[in-house]
Amino acid sequence: MKITDAKVLGAVFFIVVALFVTTGCSENKPKKSQVDDIIKEAQGMTLEQLAKKAIEESKGKAFFGLGNSSRGKDAIPKFIKYLQTIDPSYNLTFEWQQPKNNKIYDQLIADAAKEKGTFAMTLIQDGTQFKPKMLDTGFLKRFVPKEWAKANGYDLETYKGYVPLLMLSKVFEYNCRGEMAYKNCWDFVYKGVRPLFMYAATETVGMNFLYMLTSPKYAAVLKQAYDALPQEKKDYFDKTIEEVAKDAEYFKLDQNGKYALAWIKLWMKQYNGQTDDGPICNILISSSAKDKCGLLVYSKLRSVQESANVSLNNVKVAAYEDDYVGIGGFGYCHYLFVTDNSPLPWTACALINYLTTQQNGFEAWGKDMGCYSSNPMIDALNEEIHNHQKGGYVDGQNKYEVKNDRGKYWWESSQKGCGCLVLEDPEYCTKVAFTIGRWIDLMAD
Repeated sequence: MKITDAKVLGAVFFIVVALFVTTGCSENKPKKSQVDDIIKEAQGMTLEQLAKKAIEESKGKAFFGLGNSSRGKDAIPKFIKYLQTIDPSYNLTFEWQQPKNNKIYDQLIADAAKEKGTFAMTLIQDGTQFKPKMLDTGFLKRFVPKEWAKANGYDLETYKGYVPLLMLSKVFEYNCRGEMAYKNCWDFVYKGVRPLFMYAATETVGMNFLYMLTSPKYAAVLKQAYDALPQEKKDYFDKTIEEVAKDAEYFKLDQNGKYALAWIKLWMKQYNGQTDDGPICNILISSSAKDKCGLLVYSKLRSVQESANVSLNNVKVAAYEDDYVGIGGFGYCHYLFVTDNSPLPWTACALINYLTTQQNGFEAWGKDMGCYSSNPMIDALNEEIHNHQKGGYVDGQNKYEVKNDRGKYWWESSQKGCGCLVLEDPEYCTKVAFTIGRWIDLMAD
């Protein structure tokens, strides 16, 4: 399929015009609110100072949070216990909701229409969506904890980025009970291979993985992995690479862009869509799933119950193999924001500070492999406590190498012998969503 096809050009033109009409013609900026004033003051305060404000504001009240991760419900009780070390009589009821199928944006937009919202804060994913839908509209507000900024070496006065709680990893895994050997990231799009992957309509952050492949850094990794293939496999992929070469030129991608588009085209053509990463994990660990593979959240392996037909020993993480070449998966973040009409803004700021600056605050995520704190001090402390990457992960009397997490910096590195996760960049994803994004959509139509 060529991007010069009239159907594609028409679709791209329509989207660009729509974007201009809805956003480009307006210079209006979100008005400042009371929450903005509270956040400005809160960013200069320590956790203890914020905790006292939270106690004063929310004692005896109800707190509602909304997030893409269910583990918020496990973290808030620890936050309450922390506040009780300051005021033993403090109490708080809470509810944490985790909408499915990308409904979190619908809920936040509906809640933003209220003068005083229900949700005090959110933990949200998908860098392509949250800026235009949530930040540019003023529905969500960015709060940067003082101690978190210091731990990362950021100047609070000049830092303009977001505040991620953590980075999650989706990694290539395969059932090792068969004959297939996945030694190269191109093997996952080779003929006859149908990798298990969540539908983009179910979890749109999966599209960001594909967008990021077209960036110069990861397109170069795909080219290097292609160069390492045996000639027989190169011959198979060459046809698709040539088919998309003109498209890469049209999108003004660099010299390796055609390798990225070819990999994406084959992935879209061949992947076996699933509604959730849990079922993908359950398939791969079965003794009967010989040679099956997938791209899924690494931490899903945490809850596997061993049996005669199900075992962690049935699956391997591709990037952990000594001779593996290319990208090892996808890394994306969950970001923390305060709602503009938050009923408990001081408590929301205190909770965000606690989650990002205290090991106990991150414990709900950090206890398992594949979840990495955005605070380097907490990430290091978490690893010291849980020992994920030292000599394998020991569960009772059994040792499972597949759970032997190499750690955040190993996964982020693109050096030879490291994991080379494709890391989400919200700015890049937003930039290409209406061009390359539509090109990808047309392949799924």
